[in-house]
Amino acid sequence: MTYIVKPINRHPNLETNDLGLTRRDYEGSTISSLCAGCGHDSISAAILEACFQLNISAHQVAKLSGIGCSSKAPAYFLNQSHGFNSVHGRMPSVATGANLANPELMYLGVSGDGDTASIGIGQFIHAARRQLNIVYVVENNGTYGLTKGQFSATNDLVSKSKYGEENLFPAIDLAAMAILAGASFVARSFSGDKNQLVPLLKAAMKHKGFSILDVISPCVAFNNHKTSTKSYDHIREHNESVSRIDFVPLGQEIKANYGEGEQIDVSLHDGSTLTLEKLSENYDPRDKSSAISHIISADQDGKVLTGLLYINPEAKDLEETLNLTKTPLTGLTKKDLCPGEDKLNKINDSLR
Repeated sequence: MTYIVKPINRHPNLETNDLGLTRRDYEGSTISSLCAGCGHDSISAAILEACFQLNISAHQVAKLSGIGCSSKAPAYFLNQSHGFNSVHGRMPSVATGANLANPELMYLGVSGDGDTASIGIGQFIHAARRQLNIVYVVENNGTYGLTKGQFSATNDLVSKSKYGEENLFPAIDLAAMAILAGASFVARSFSGDKNQLVPLLKAAMKHKGFSILDVISPCVAFNNHKTSTKSYDHIREHNESVSRIDFVPLGQEIKANYGEGEQIDVSLHDGSTLTLEKLSENYDPRDKSSAISHIISADQDGKVLTGLLYINPEAKDLEETLNLTKTPLTGLTKKDLCPGEDKLNKINDSLR
């Protein structure tokens, strides 16, 4: 794979935050290799903006990912942070181990619908129920982009593949599943709605416990066809070459700007629509039953409900539940970790 390093030149009068850093300081070191117009790049830009506004230092962040187009995203922001690219579906277990070893870092996981809702669904559920202190971003496009467009478990039942295949199974709703599993911060957004996504990311980064953001992020290569419900808008005028597997036409970023309590139909390149509905300011996200009910009701009406769906500000995170030492494991010495020969003998004797 070829990586193009970003130039270091920058304008001397760029805006700085309280740390004296510019937005360029929060970028990755390489130029994105994702398809032009991919919603994942918009999510990376929103993460960058949230960290800039919160005055977060890169060395305070550990970013983790699994396998898939989404899992390439951490290379495109916070190039000075800690990072780990794990195997397919196993990011939550790596994040759990790292978090328990050093809970002083902010953990930022970026995953995809295949990485989370299929092979990684077991680890995802247990990370949520254990209240792992992590910001878990799912870049959800309903397809396996790296392996030529197979359905993922979040693909809508009425949606066909690029090659005309019928989807035989209903979609998994990651937001509803996370609420039922015990996550304490659950939100959904759209990659092109920066006005909503950035504040949600900032709130998640300040929340203690498991925070998931299910972000609908249309795939410009394999989910942009006539029968897809997660397509991307304004692919360059009808190009007959679009059906070629090795060709991805230039895409234009789709944006959705609408207020609280409003509904918007996002026009897709083929004339189909994706209906988004933003929660009103009167909605109470602390009511778990109401959150589940609203998600189900919106789905039955063919809508995608966005905003802060559920929050439990009183939840304990994993560190608190396990009553871990205040000193991170990374800072403990051999003397701290070894109880001594007498205590070890007593433990062994008790087991005989």
